Amino acid sequence: MKKRAWFSRAAAGGVTLALGLTLAACGGGSSGGSGSGTFKVLVYGDATNKVEKQIVDTFNKTSKVKAVLQTIPGADYQQKLQTIINTKQAPDVFFNWGGGSIQPFVKAGLLLPLDDMIAKDPGLKNNFLPSVFNSAMVDGKSYGVPMRGTQPVMLFSNKKVLADAGVSQPQTWDDLLNAVKTLKDKGKTPIALGGGDQWPTLMWFEYAYDRVAGPGLFEKALSGDKSVWDSADSRKALAMLKQLVDAGAFGSNYDSVKFTDGGSPALLATGKAGFELMGSWEYSTQQDANPAFAKSDLGYSSFPTVNGGKGDPNDVVGNTNNFYSVLKKTKYPDAIAQFLKLQYSDEFVKAQLAIGNLPTTTNTPNFLNTAANPTYAQYQFDLVKKAPSFQLSWDQAYPQTASTAMHQAIQEFFDGKIDADGFIKAMQALPHS
Repeated sequence: MKKRAWFSRAAAGGVTLALGLTLAACGGGSSGGSGSGTFKVLVYGDATNKVEKQIVDTFNKTSKVKAVLQTIPGADYQQKLQTIINTKQAPDVFFNWGGGSIQPFVKAGLLLPLDDMIAKDPGLKNNFLPSVFNSAMVDGKSYGVPMRGTQPVMLFSNKKVLADAGVSQPQTWDDLLNAVKTLKDKGKTPIALGGGDQWPTLMWFEYAYDRVAGPGLFEKALSGDKSVWDSADSRKALAMLKQLVDAGAFGSNYDSVKFTDGGSPALLATGKAGFELMGSWEYSTQQDANPAFAKSDLGYSSFPTVNGGKGDPNDVVGNTNNFYSVLKKTKYPDAIAQFLKLQYSDEFVKAQLAIGNLPTTTNTPNFLNTAANPTYAQYQFDLVKKAPSFQLSWDQAYPQTASTAMHQAIQEFFDGKIDADGFIKAMQALPHS
């Protein structure tokens, strides 16, 4: 199974801390002479680095100030970044997930707002889809430029299982409940869920809350308004989720199933389950493990609507993208601005598509026919483009210190160990900044 794209959670599973910084040889290094120097670009170390190396090489061919690519291997990128960001080892430019992952650095005054760069070159903002670009804004200022691919969460299905059961792809929540009943009666697990990883369960909360309340409830919670967790909309979303669990939608042993070891995707591919709610990397996962299924029987759609809900049916949740942010103390803001421009270049887009990533640049549609599955790539791009709101995953939007308690509350609510009041209390106790 291909290592999934949701890097900060299950990234590299059990990789231990081999955490010296790794320098990639990137064209030229430091050069002498007038106006020369180097700035450091720090990224998460994985297979995508070959694109980042290529872009650094392209930049260095024409710039007197050279970029030097550094990588941190392993699952502890965030931890290592936090230990060096206020030291002499700090990078000038660094990879992040936007949202809560950079908020502490903004509050500490370590990051450079990019608004002046954007004023000089509006393309640094206008060449990206707004729903994605905005997820790296903090207090109304821009702190990140998208630099990899988007990962919306979608409702995947086994088309053969649905057809055999006479079930259509659900358009509404009621459709979903009816599909669950029919599939259960047919002896299927209606929805595959890797509950052992916890974060797949969180996706159900993210969409239920968005469809019922719209994105505003979660945005208020992030800003410190804890009362929204005890609102009528919050309780309605929780009641819907409990109804789904009680209907047997996920079977009875979902906590012993994981996505990260291929368990839940296998349930879908082998016809034991009808649906799986997962990030867009589900396709590449199935393509690797079950290529015949991916080619002919893997279905996908947006999340169902909720009757009377305040959320726009076109809203999506997931990982908007990864971002480059810039440290305020860098000596080379002008050179870095030129480097950031390459993140929406044709070269960048083609290189990302070639390795299965979906860039969120406005020129991406020009090259979608080069993707592994052009139809799927186009569907994803349109989904993100028309989304009024692309809500960053809750455990990415909140500070990393909140993740464990959030995941525990999510799992315990699904397992019936806490009720709505218990879940609300747990969410109200999370650190939000």
